Amino acid sequence: MGSGTIESIVNLLFNIYFYMILIYILMSWVPNARESFIGDLLGKLVEPYLSPFRRFIPPLMGMIDFSPIVALYALRLAKVGLIAVLGYIFGI
Repeated sequence: MGSGTIESIVNLLFNIYFYMILIYILMSWVPNARESFIGDLLGKLVEPYLSPFRRFIPPLMGMIDFSPIVALYALRLAKVGLIAVLGYIFGI
C-alpha cells in the first residue's frame, strides 16, 4: 500500500464524517428531519462525538449552539495530526 493511498484513505474517511456531521447539523433546521431514518442513523453516528463539545460549550443566548463548529474544527485538526503521525511512521 503506497503512502499516498494511506493519506487518501484518511482524508476520505475524515471528509465523510465531516459531511455527516454537517448534514446532521443542517437537519436541525428542518422540522422532523432528525426523526427520519437518516436523521436517526446520523444521530447515532455523530452524537457520541458532538456530546462532549456540547457539555463544555454552552449555547449562546440559550439558542445558538456553537459547539458543532468547534467539533468540526477539532475534527479537521485531528485529521491533520493523524496524517502527520502516519507520515512520520510510513514516510508519507
